[in-house]
Amino acid sequence: MQFLKAEQYQSANNEIYERISAVLRGAFPDAVIEHIGSSAVPGLVSKGDLDIFVGVERNAFKSATRQLEVLGFSVKEGSLRTESLCPFTTDKYDGADVGLQLVENGSKFEFFRTFRDMLLENEGLRERYNEMKCRCTGMDGDAYRQIKSEFIETELALHRASNFE
Repeated sequence: MQFLKAEQYQSANNEIYERISAVLRGAFPDAVIEHIGSSAVPGLVSKGDLDIFVGVERNAFKSATRQLEVLGFSVKEGSLRTESLCPFTTDKYDGADVGLQLVENGSKFEFFRTFRDMLLENEGLRERYNEMKCRCTGMDGDAYRQIKSEFIETELALHRASNFE
């Protein structure tokens, strides 16, 4: 795994996000559409990809899945898919690596937004997240995703525990 510094990718990803979100807002006027992932948080290192959250009500989930395919997004194979989460990908925006998470509003998969917000609010967490990623340099994708997943799950659990007290 190789990582880019924020100045190497964030500006371009922000511009692409604005283009894609305009299309998505036209297609899904009632959806929650937000920039998530490392490119949404100033200063984070990243593989350079762009992640987008699209939250819809339960009764709109299946039709949103079909509409995203019409818009040029493809269901991402090999990723977790449930009745409340469907990951998509596209390369139709300047060849950028774009991932889109279609999520049922109110589901546990809103953690994408929660973790992004935690990173935005906590400089120490951003530093630890960057350090974890940098330690993964040179690893294969599966090993990196496992370590990243464990990091995020741990931080979310700590966050829930601190908010529960």
